Amino acid sequence: MSDLATRPAAPVVGRSHPHESAAGHVTGEALYTDDIAQRTAYALTAWPVASPHAHARVLRLDTEAALRIPGVVRVLTSADVPAVNDAGIKGDEPLFPEVAQFVGHAVAWVLGEDEDAARAGAAAVEVEWEVLPSLVSVDDAIAAGSFQGVVRTVRRGDPDVALTNAPHVFEGVTAFEGQEHFYLETQAALAFVDEGGQLFVHSSTQHPTEAQEIVAHVLGLSSNDVTVQVARMGGGFGGKEMQSHGYAAIAAIGTLLTGRPVRLRLSRALDLVMTGKRHGFHISWRVGFDDDGRILALKAVLTSDGGWCLDMSEPVMARALCHVDNAYFIPNIEAVGRIAKSNKTSQTAFRGFGGPQGMLLIEDVLGRSAPLLGLDPEELRRRNFYVDGQTTPYGMPVRHAHRIERIWREVGERSDFAARRAEVDAFNARHDDRKRGLAITPVKFGISFNLVAFNQAGALVHVYKDGSVLINHGGTEMGQGLNTKMIQVAATALGVPYDSVRLAPTRTDKVPNTSATAASSGADLNGGAVKNACEQIIERIADVAGGMLGVQGRDVRISDGVVRALGIPDRELTFAEVVGEAYRRRIQLWAAGFYRTEGLHWDANTMSGEPFKYFACGAAVTEVEVDGYTGATSTRRVDIVHDVGDSLSPMIDIGQIEGAYVQGLGWLTLEDLRWDESDGPGRGRLLTSSASTYKLPSFSEMPVEFNVHLLQDAAEEGAVYGSKAVGEPPFMLAFSAREALRDAVAAYGPVGYSVELASPATPEALYWAIDRARAAADGGPGDADPSSASPSVTTADDAPGAHPSTSGSGSTRTTGLPSPVALAVDPVDD
Repeated sequence: MSDLATRPAAPVVGRSHPHESAAGHVTGEALYTDDIAQRTAYALTAWPVASPHAHARVLRLDTEAALRIPGVVRVLTSADVPAVNDAGIKGDEPLFPEVAQFVGHAVAWVLGEDEDAARAGAAAVEVEWEVLPSLVSVDDAIAAGSFQGVVRTVRRGDPDVALTNAPHVFEGVTAFEGQEHFYLETQAALAFVDEGGQLFVHSSTQHPTEAQEIVAHVLGLSSNDVTVQVARMGGGFGGKEMQSHGYAAIAAIGTLLTGRPVRLRLSRALDLVMTGKRHGFHISWRVGFDDDGRILALKAVLTSDGGWCLDMSEPVMARALCHVDNAYFIPNIEAVGRIAKSNKTSQTAFRGFGGPQGMLLIEDVLGRSAPLLGLDPEELRRRNFYVDGQTTPYGMPVRHAHRIERIWREVGERSDFAARRAEVDAFNARHDDRKRGLAITPVKFGISFNLVAFNQAGALVHVYKDGSVLINHGGTEMGQGLNTKMIQVAATALGVPYDSVRLAPTRTDKVPNTSATAASSGADLNGGAVKNACEQIIERIADVAGGMLGVQGRDVRISDGVVRALGIPDRELTFAEVVGEAYRRRIQLWAAGFYRTEGLHWDANTMSGEPFKYFACGAAVTEVEVDGYTGATSTRRVDIVHDVGDSLSPMIDIGQIEGAYVQGLGWLTLEDLRWDESDGPGRGRLLTSSASTYKLPSFSEMPVEFNVHLLQDAAEEGAVYGSKAVGEPPFMLAFSAREALRDAVAAYGPVGYSVELASPATPEALYWAIDRARAAADGGPGDADPSSASPSVTTADDAPGAHPSTSGSGSTRTTGLPSPVALAVDPVDD
């Protein structure tokens, strides 16, 4: 085991601790960005002047009426930008656009004494528009040839030849919308100029350094003139990795021009309308199997809906392409990724960062192909697992591939899968109008940023004379428990009690050049940096302690704040006593730590290399029940086994796994993003723009029984204290719920019926799927699905194969369908 992974005796890591801010969260004492703004005297409030059109040119913008409204102080326009009118990293995101690119696009911002004044001022700004043609769906964009960014391809072997020779070939289209982040704290920023003339920004951001750089860029300042602080976020999920920076820049412009603090906080409705979401995808595919059900080849064209500008669409697509394989070996593959440009919000990072979209393709392919091959879905999946010695399509060895099979067996045993399979089949045979489904799916997710340079972190650790410890690190806390883990890492590395360590807010003037807290790498990167800083301090004070105990420094051991020497059990000192003596000897008691992930290399042009430090794996078994009259569902039981290495904080990790699964369940079954695609005046408007129209998982959607187990004896070499990342990989465990729904719908059809399931599989989508299954059982086509009346946009150029399939289904859309409010289903116990 490496020094990074090795744990001392009685470590603080590995113990279950509650979230370090849990008490503050439930009492309301934990402060968020806008709480600080509310406590800031003389702060102005910013409110946007937003476009009502999906695509329109600003011909005239008159602020005179707005400035006459009491309480309105100033209206910010493009003329007020000190340096560069752009808040993106690609040069394609003007803060104040001349052409609005989506409904809700802000063309000006009003500063008022309070929110009421700012809102009234925004309503009074007169804008004359030239309405332009708009593309408001990925289908529109594909048909118009509207694309942006670079087309990337992952390729291995010769899929054309393999498909020609394959005995079983199927093709289809898998299409699905994105997902709203719906973090509890909306986008927020507070900016002011301190007494030294320096700009200080509180921002709800996952990437303080990039916020610092964007603000400096817009204002024409150096980075050392701007400090960004993040105490905590009320959720992020990727939505605050990039898209928070423009709001920080608006607040910064306002404070420089007025000399007063400026507060910006989007209302829930504005946040839903103005911010990007998970990318929706349209995927055409062709797959070939041998007679044993092993995948011979896959060709696919993945088109993401990037929205109006690139934002992070290119790296999202790169990760999607890197995860098309999920846990399965595909010897011949060509996966092409392209980004559509549409008149919608610029879609952005979201938990999984393209991984869920790539994996959904292969899971949908396997789920639809299994009955056509005469195999149980779980057996088809198992036959295609990676084994030791195999590599991914982009050339990375799948180390510890045997863990996939090990996890699969363990979750099968823990869930009693075989016996329950028989029980579900028996239940379905007895009931015509309620059916149950049972499914098991795996996850293999790569951990690290594809951009190698981002895989670094810094930390600053202070030890005070009384033995207490304060740590700064470059990561950001958004509820995921990163700070809790960092306290445990520091306490373990220093040998002190958990309660003697405190976290300071993340600040760019304390730890510079931070990477985003994203890619599930927050604990890996920042934990490595914190550990490095602590070890520097221990190395300095070891000789001091040794001298006090009469031994060599290398023979000193520190645990739980007590300092002892090997071989001298009756002598001990406190950590505070040693630190006090070190201070008197003028020993440095603070250290700057640094960590970079070794062994990574990636060529974005050839889409090849080893971009990930390791793979995090897991598997889930889900049982559902579906009402044949309404399509309403209940989740009866979920069993999960997930590999987090040697857990840093088991309670935190289990909470992350549970939350990720439920968030994935929402994306796949409930959260149905809808835009107005009509030619009327509301074209391009987000229709699901409130909690009443966008359905999130609630208590009624929770599994009746929810069992989560961490894989044991799975320490990861080369990661901090042998742990693995946990943030994103469990999200994809929810695929088991989608496949269980497919299994339940299939029970309404004839033997061997292949279910094409919409995503999200809402109650109405399930109703129509059941209708088709019943019709197939009766020998008919079933009623027409009202939401799929529009023809498929698949063309010869889009389809990943020029010749017809030798067997199997034709190209069929699986887009999302309208969803009513889900009805509760009382599980039947007999």
